[in-house]
Amino acid sequence: MPLQKISRAFKDISLSMKRHPVTNDILPLKNEDAIKRAVQNLVRIRIGEVFFNNLIGTRISGALFELATSDFTAPIKTEIETVITNFEPRVVLKGVEVDPDPDNNALEITISYDIVGLSTPTQTVTFILEPTRL
Repeated sequence: MPLQKISRAFKDISLSMKRHPVTNDILPLKNEDAIKRAVQNLVRIRIGEVFFNNLIGTRISGALFELATSDFTAPIKTEIETVITNFEPRVVLKGVEVDPDPDNNALEITISYDIVGLSTPTQTVTFILEPTRL
């Protein structure tokens, strides 16, 4: 009989910094929401931003000024798949879609995944990446 991984409860802080009305603590993100935030952060982090681990992150932000063709979106999709597979052990990746929006110089990213050890339906997170000034 194969071994099955069992997950435990996951918590993370909310970056909105909203406070609980009674305890005045920062509201936490739990389980699915915490993992969803972690998946988004992995894609948005630039390579070299994480101290002591230069492998975490993607080079997508530098590619947002390129022409939107299939030659452009295929490497981005592969890079997203690689970073999530390598650095988010709590999920099993089901699919990644990259839809360019050349008029707004943006990318719409849709990531589908299952959470390891939790009996939840397949999770989907969709967000838009657009260039920002440094």
